[in-house]
Amino acid sequence: MCEQQIARDLSIGVKQVLAVLELLSEGSTVPFIARYRKEKTGGLDEVQIINIKNEHERLESFAKRKEYILQHIEEQGKLSADLKAAIESCTELAALEDLYLPYKTRRKTRADIARDKGLEPLARDIFEQRNPRILQNLKSYLSKEVTNEEEALQGAKDIIAEWINEDADVRSHLREQFETHAFLYSKPARGKKDDAEAQKFRDYFEFNQRLTQMPSHRFLAVMRGRDLGFLSIKAEPDAEKSLRWVKRKILKGYNDLSDIVADALDDAYNRLLQPSLENEIITKEKKKADEDAISVFALNAQQLLLASPLGEKRVLALDPGFRTGCKWVCLSQRGELLTTGTIYPHEPQCQREASQKIIEKAIREFEIEAIAVGNGTAGRETLQFLQNFVSESVPVFSVNESGASIYSASAVAREEFPDYDVTVRGAVSIGRRLMDPLAELVKIDPKSIGVGQYQHDVNQTMLQERLTDVVTLSVNKVGVNLNTASKHLLSYVSGLGPALAEKIITYRNENKGFGSRDELKKVPRLGAKAFEQCAGFLRIRGSKNPLDNTGVHPERYDLVKRIAKSAGVTVDSLIGNSGAWTQINLNDFINEKEDIGLPTLQDIKQELLKPGLDPRGIAENVHFDIAVQKMEDLQEGMRLNGIVTNITNFGCFVDVGVKQDGLVHISQMANKFIKHPSELVQLGQQVSVTVVQIDIARKRLGLSMKD
Repeated sequence: MCEQQIARDLSIGVKQVLAVLELLSEGSTVPFIARYRKEKTGGLDEVQIINIKNEHERLESFAKRKEYILQHIEEQGKLSADLKAAIESCTELAALEDLYLPYKTRRKTRADIARDKGLEPLARDIFEQRNPRILQNLKSYLSKEVTNEEEALQGAKDIIAEWINEDADVRSHLREQFETHAFLYSKPARGKKDDAEAQKFRDYFEFNQRLTQMPSHRFLAVMRGRDLGFLSIKAEPDAEKSLRWVKRKILKGYNDLSDIVADALDDAYNRLLQPSLENEIITKEKKKADEDAISVFALNAQQLLLASPLGEKRVLALDPGFRTGCKWVCLSQRGELLTTGTIYPHEPQCQREASQKIIEKAIREFEIEAIAVGNGTAGRETLQFLQNFVSESVPVFSVNESGASIYSASAVAREEFPDYDVTVRGAVSIGRRLMDPLAELVKIDPKSIGVGQYQHDVNQTMLQERLTDVVTLSVNKVGVNLNTASKHLLSYVSGLGPALAEKIITYRNENKGFGSRDELKKVPRLGAKAFEQCAGFLRIRGSKNPLDNTGVHPERYDLVKRIAKSAGVTVDSLIGNSGAWTQINLNDFINEKEDIGLPTLQDIKQELLKPGLDPRGIAENVHFDIAVQKMEDLQEGMRLNGIVTNITNFGCFVDVGVKQDGLVHISQMANKFIKHPSELVQLGQQVSVTVVQIDIARKRLGLSMKD
């Protein structure tokens, strides 16, 4: 049943769901299943496999909750056949909790106190609304605990209010009203209207919007204002309209008893139902907004991780600064630190000539092939300084340095460079980011790379899980050089993790590298399952077996030999030989017993036709307008080149070389309607924009990508 529900909810075949769950239970990872088990899953991609995994975990958790509730009510001796059937047939958590509410262990309520005083029979008689004469007999309910008739009536109303609150049908109806018609209202918190810090939320001082129409970024902004104590919020639909159905269900006439029940109903709504459902709807909307924001962050993180690398080049990298100077380092093709120094080309020292000579000497001495400049403080000025004298044969790149300071102060950086300070480590990180963004960015917490919206306001556990998935999928999509990868990069490889990555590094150091994939089996504690999961994602250059430097899994090496033999060539000469592949009919090698289908054969062909092809492309440079270096240099109508630095639901931010990134609102991105900015742009993409708004005082810059 679980598999059928997952298949139905995700629009995926039941057999595919069963195959994925079986593979996951055997210890297979998502990247491995997506890449090397296409025949079993019907070609499901990583996202679909993760969705199946998450949905299965959710349903298992839901089933355990049901089991607990049934057991708990059974222990109370209150589990009727009808209640058991209702719980077992329940498919929504909210409805399940409604059924459980009357039996839940809780603190003593006003209704409980009234029951203890013996007022439940009175409450039941009033709730039936049949015999108004019982009001003339209230004295029979008086006791030491109930000293007057007013107290008796109030106790009865408290009990009735609780019955109404615990009525599953009432809660279901009102929940639907909240989910469909609720508005979110916000106003300044008491005493905060004139608070200077609260002014950033002044757009929400007198604000209301239907929750179903509220963008996630706006909802999160209001929630941030509330959490900081600057805003007071309320969420509810029109109470009168929402209660019409409830009144028809509960009120049975127009006598004195009905008036008392109506009072209890109002109390139930205002004291119990409204606060409970308000909290529920806000929690639900917060989760939706979190998921939306996390999806944006994950997409941005993935694009940054998969940004085009420059490759193995000798790089001079600079961490720019004004007063403290620009720390520079020279790196080998492998990213090893060769030398370091500091130049002072900017104010207050202005040692431009001396700085130029130092850089020119370093370029000659270390045969520098590219220069990387961090895009933070003094980045634009340093870029301009270098472009004035560096030869065109040595391109100068602006590199996004978000998170570089986090890395430079981390334990990872201290371990790599124990004898250097944070400025040197930061410069090294900038240079390595240009060479291979993925290999460098895996060393820092993905939350620190600064490419999301409201990442500090969303559910941190959910964010961390999603970003870990993104990093893992990115690493395995690109593949890893087994003989050069850091342990941080290796730890994200399918089937490994930090412990095995550490053992691989130790073995590599002791044996001067790996000569083949098969040698991985000699690494302590790296068993057959781990080898199966990781081998296809690891590359070994110069191996005796050329397939070790491809994405072909070792389990298919014999298959490749058979394919090569059919074409009359060796495996070595089959690689990159498009002519040989024209003689091969892939259908001849389909073998159901060995789980060899056309998807696997096509993947092998694609991999061997272009071995070692990096799916990320090659890094390109952007040239900023020399005349524009600060916001004061801008004029409305200017057309400028820029780099997309961040993508949100409401637009994208673009660096045009003036320190302050400009916003291209989604309405200014195209002459046609688009649902999301990611339809048009990617992180790091070069774009041409027009300046449409300049607000120097508020440091806001409005841009347009329209023609």
